[in-house]
Amino acid sequence: MRAIIQRVTSASVTVDNDVISSISRGLMVLVGIGTDDTSSDASALINKILNLRVFNDPVDPQKMWKASVKDIDGEILCVSQFTLLANTTKGNKPDFHRAMSAESSRDMYAAFLEKLRQAYKEDKVQDGKFGAMMNVSLTNEGPVTFTLDSRKFEYTDD
Repeated sequence: MRAIIQRVTSASVTVDNDVISSISRGLMVLVGIGTDDTSSDASALINKILNLRVFNDPVDPQKMWKASVKDIDGEILCVSQFTLLANTTKGNKPDFHRAMSAESSRDMYAAFLEKLRQAYKEDKVQDGKFGAMMNVSLTNEGPVTFTLDSRKFEYTDD
């Protein structure tokens, strides 16, 4: 399971010209689910999203990387994005075979959101609309952006 998290001052999702969700300060999270991902991948990613220190110290804002989204009581906006699992190494057309099928992914994404809400605060976690054509707007604070992967995306020195 892969996620792109961005520290934001605000973010929103629009579908068919209607804003369906929005947040103020917190994290914008794009979530991609792979064919072999399991609930343990979701749990690992949730733990990292909630505890990664990407915010400045609330007491001394000059001190960077001191607080998590939980520490600042921030909000989270999640959007399912299968394109995060694209293979772009061969040719110019993305290959999406690594992404979980739509039906299985829909269920896993719903379970991911439920676990995230249980682990944090239900009212602080917003969502896009699974499978819809969405317009995502955000103001990236910093900018600060991280790629997270539950298992597969570690760079090595080999």
